[in-house]
Amino acid sequence: MRVSVAQLNPTIGDLKGNTAKVLAAIEKGRADQADIILCPELTIAGYLPQDLLFHDAFINAEEECLKEIVKASQEICVVVGLVRHNTGKGKDLFNSAAMISDGQILGYYNKRLLPNYDVFNERRYFEPGKEKKIWEIKGKRVAVIICEDIWRHSGYVDTRYREDPVVDLADDEVDILLNLSASPYQFDKPDVRVEVCANAAKTLKCPVFLCCQVGANDDLVFDGYSVCVDEHGNLREMGKGFAEDQFTVDLSAPTCNVPFTYDPLYDLYRALVLGVHDYFTKQGFTKALVGLSGGIDSALVACIAAEALGGENVLGVSMPSRYSSEGSVVDAEQLAKNLGMGFKKISIEKPFGEFLSLLEPIFEGKPVDVTEENLQARTRGIILMAISNKLGHIVLSTGNKSELGLGYCTLYGDMCGGLGVISDVLKTQVYDLSRWINRDKEVIPWSTIEKPPSAELRPDQIDLDSLPDYGLIDKMIKGYLEERLPTEVAASRYGIPLDVMHDLVTRLYRAEYKRRQAAPGIRVSKKAFSIGRSYPIVQGWR
Repeated sequence: MRVSVAQLNPTIGDLKGNTAKVLAAIEKGRADQADIILCPELTIAGYLPQDLLFHDAFINAEEECLKEIVKASQEICVVVGLVRHNTGKGKDLFNSAAMISDGQILGYYNKRLLPNYDVFNERRYFEPGKEKKIWEIKGKRVAVIICEDIWRHSGYVDTRYREDPVVDLADDEVDILLNLSASPYQFDKPDVRVEVCANAAKTLKCPVFLCCQVGANDDLVFDGYSVCVDEHGNLREMGKGFAEDQFTVDLSAPTCNVPFTYDPLYDLYRALVLGVHDYFTKQGFTKALVGLSGGIDSALVACIAAEALGGENVLGVSMPSRYSSEGSVVDAEQLAKNLGMGFKKISIEKPFGEFLSLLEPIFEGKPVDVTEENLQARTRGIILMAISNKLGHIVLSTGNKSELGLGYCTLYGDMCGGLGVISDVLKTQVYDLSRWINRDKEVIPWSTIEKPPSAELRPDQIDLDSLPDYGLIDKMIKGYLEERLPTEVAASRYGIPLDVMHDLVTRLYRAEYKRRQAAPGIRVSKKAFSIGRSYPIVQGWR
């Protein structure tokens, strides 16, 4: 038996385009003499179509696309993920996999475990399946399950289910287990996916194939790394990370174990690059705009954008004020030169001064405070959005997760933009990634990395004037937000003074209204602000 795993990058709602990818995968599998072509979860629709699923025309159009795949399946077996009508009780739809062979649909497997936590909301749309399914393909008993159905078995999910689809197959003498997946990327995850497959293989004593979607759709990035393990749980083959790929495994050939190591920082960087690339290309955008402050956050965003789109398609704009250091302006220009970007310098001094004069009668008698600082950030926001409107460049927001967590950002100022590139990247990770980028040569000026972080909105300002050390902030976010530990437990585990911890958590909740108005962000952590976290703005619990 030869199984070909087609790791595809579908676009949500591009039914014809996604179907074309499946048809191309069938032809490649046929050329590789494959018996089975395995595609990802919801291949035809893309994961997850959200409320597009409430449109009957969408589901009907997908059914027409399925007919093309069935027609193309002559003398080969294809397993493809799709949405399917439920004619029985419950929700109207199933998250399903079609088993297709030689021009016929042999049947369907409906996903049994529907995640409804974090970024997942499948119970809003789908009815859970009730039955296991095993097909005999060329003398082999082939079972199919979908994504969460395999994760439950290893205990890597945040909720409890009453059933375990892997265990349910234990007495059925399964020869091959196929899993269709749309498993989003998060930092340090690929090795976990291998372990999940290995556990299932050891339980069923058969090879396991997991085909994972790749690519980015809105906030979510899918990293690929599709997996094949043998009956002992040893890694036999793995797909590429962050790129479409297709590999074929001959199960009759001797097993040859494949070593797997990965660089977490490389993967984090590739996830962010892919998130920007697909956000732009899948919408037909080509040009990006970044406000270059000379600071480390905007420098990292510029590097990611240049990698994703090409430096020639990114414009950096330096907007110095009376408080901007000469070094920051020089660093911004040098960065743009290093990346092959366009660069413009536009002083905000004149419009800032005009705003101060305009507001002087209203501000009379009141001391200078954060209002004047925010005026500078908002002046810059106006300039960026005007350039965006006129030139058609999409503004990239440069705020990091640590700043967004505490609300250390300005609405309609540095928060403006079409995409928050590093809004799920902690400040300490920003430094780690920047040093990683400079591992072979200086791309980001070292002076940018080494100087104390500052918004440069008042004389001699540094972030530590208004914030605790970023190391403490990031520990709070990891413990309280990402791991959901009680305040006292998180403080103890991460060595944060309790009074500091209480202050940070209070700031976290008070900034909810800002985050609600932020640009969509690329999710790369276990718990992001942009998706998968839902808290009221007006509330009295701390």
